[in-house]
Amino acid sequence: MAEIREIKAKGGSNQEGTSAHNRRVMIEALRLNGTLSRADLARATGLTKQAVSNIIEELEDDGFVAALEAVRKGRGQPSTPYTLVPERAFAIGLQIDRYVTRALVVDLVGNILVRAQEPLPPNPARGVAVILDLITSVRRQLAAISPQSEQRLVGLGVAMPGPFGLATAGDDTWSMEAWQAYPLLETLAAGTGLNVGLQNDAAACATAERLVGAANGVEHAVCLYIGYGIGAGLILNGELYRGGNGNAGEIGMALLSPVGSGHIPLEHQASLASLYKQADLDPADPDLNKKILAMVAAQDARLETWLAAAAADLRWSIHLVETIFDPDTVIVSSAAPEILTNRLFDAMHPLIPSIADRRNRIQPRLQQGIADPWSIALGAAADPISGEFDPRFSAMLKPRSDSA
Repeated sequence: MAEIREIKAKGGSNQEGTSAHNRRVMIEALRLNGTLSRADLARATGLTKQAVSNIIEELEDDGFVAALEAVRKGRGQPSTPYTLVPERAFAIGLQIDRYVTRALVVDLVGNILVRAQEPLPPNPARGVAVILDLITSVRRQLAAISPQSEQRLVGLGVAMPGPFGLATAGDDTWSMEAWQAYPLLETLAAGTGLNVGLQNDAAACATAERLVGAANGVEHAVCLYIGYGIGAGLILNGELYRGGNGNAGEIGMALLSPVGSGHIPLEHQASLASLYKQADLDPADPDLNKKILAMVAAQDARLETWLAAAAADLRWSIHLVETIFDPDTVIVSSAAPEILTNRLFDAMHPLIPSIADRRNRIQPRLQQGIADPWSIALGAAADPISGEFDPRFSAMLKPRSDSA
């Protein structure tokens, strides 16, 4: 008997009025698995063979799906595998950080086609001009690759540090309050003509892990992002959870034990910003990563001290998110150079025992994710793709308006 292939997919619905949802289910199943036959799709999604055939034909007609050469397995009839057409849709991802802005373009399956970055002025009015020029540049480069790119752009995803909407005293380097007070989304929408969405950088990192990283196909995951600050992207029931104000997972704001006269937030002690401060590094220095690599190679005492303290605090944060969310896995991602990320990951063991120590574990309790400064822009670009094509069960449950 032939071995049954394990397929990652969400369930479809054979009820009337769910064709748009089922179309998204099929697209996601193909994105997660690469190629699937109609029989595979029917078995994985629970849809009837006729429903699958109808949707596949529709997706083929619309240019989203292509049939590959038929494959014969055993004595049965040959089956035709189907795959997504990557160039059928594109999205732009934009990262706005404290000293740099990055923009890239991905296709329907998450391939990065174009990328570019520029130093970012601290003043939002000046910074937006830099950003708009950067977006124009990547669009021009994309048009040289795909002449139909402008018609196939589904949106612009933006990621920047949170938390959002909090009252702070002045524009400090942690909150980027001046940028949050600026009419950013409206300005970008007017300047680009695209639909624009915003998420915090940890959520964007989780979106990248969900698209092409360790969270691909995982139903429940927490992606702990260690950058200038610290955040956690939450994937619950296979979907990114944003919270009421887009601040879900802002674990860097969690207070540690009282020190002296006040409380210290986690990110003030375990983030890359705390390393920069202890090692007297300038985060705006274009040679920052080279200097960090030199410190790692020299086993610099300041870096070693930071590693030990940061690992202890991050162990506490992992215990916290495991206790609250009971994820299948915790994924550690970072904007730091890979060798430093590896050192930090290794220093985080052994982990504090918790309810996560269960016998039926399939995913590793803790695993390394993407260690790439471009991961935030990648996640930002993946967000419009996800919004356009991923299934959303919550949308099926919303009551219909009188005009529907």
